[in-house]
Amino acid sequence: PALLLGLYAQMKVKSAFDRYSKVRSARNLTGAQAARRILDENGLQFVTVERVDGFLSDHYDPRSKTLRLSSAVYDTPSLAAVGVAAHETGHALQDQQHYVPLNLRSAMVPAVQIGSWLGPIVFMIGLFMSNMVGQSIAWIGVILFAATAVFALVTLPVEFNASSRAKRLLVSEGILSPQELQGVNQVLDAAALTYVAAALQAIMTLLYYVYILTGSRRR
Repeated sequence: PALLLGLYAQMKVKSAFDRYSKVRSARNLTGAQAARRILDENGLQFVTVERVDGFLSDHYDPRSKTLRLSSAVYDTPSLAAVGVAAHETGHALQDQQHYVPLNLRSAMVPAVQIGSWLGPIVFMIGLFMSNMVGQSIAWIGVILFAATAVFALVTLPVEFNASSRAKRLLVSEGILSPQELQGVNQVLDAAALTYVAAALQAIMTLLYYVYILTGSRRR
């Protein structure tokens, strides 16, 4: 179910972005221009805005204080582009205000990078050993992978808050009219669904590992 939700969310994001990337904003600002305006108005002149390759590869790097926007967002004066750019700018504002979930997520990145691939490997090794030592090793794998599930859960408030900030700032900064927010809402709400799906996939996988181990112990 979580995998199907993830596939649906990806289709929904692509559909919403494709649709509203064809709708030009009334102010005719590109994603890069909108981001720059929000940053400057909020005392973040030192944050740079760069163009990067890839489709929806947009992200904010808190280490280098850099906002990276894909070409479809950076160069396009559409509702979709402005919405995505504002969302990523929301992360820069979170960084400025020391938003706790963002700091926690950033601190977890090294553990997640290790646990996401090493955890399942260690789990399978322990499972195939079929003895008490193997059980202990398998549980270590579960604990390592658990970081991925926790990371996915912490990501939810970070992304929801960034979208909420984006919608509010787009109107307050005069970049979009309230009527234009409908398109932005559809794009950002679809993107939020992908994070919900990712969290469900991580949690269900973790529970499946635990179920296998506890079931193996009963047998």
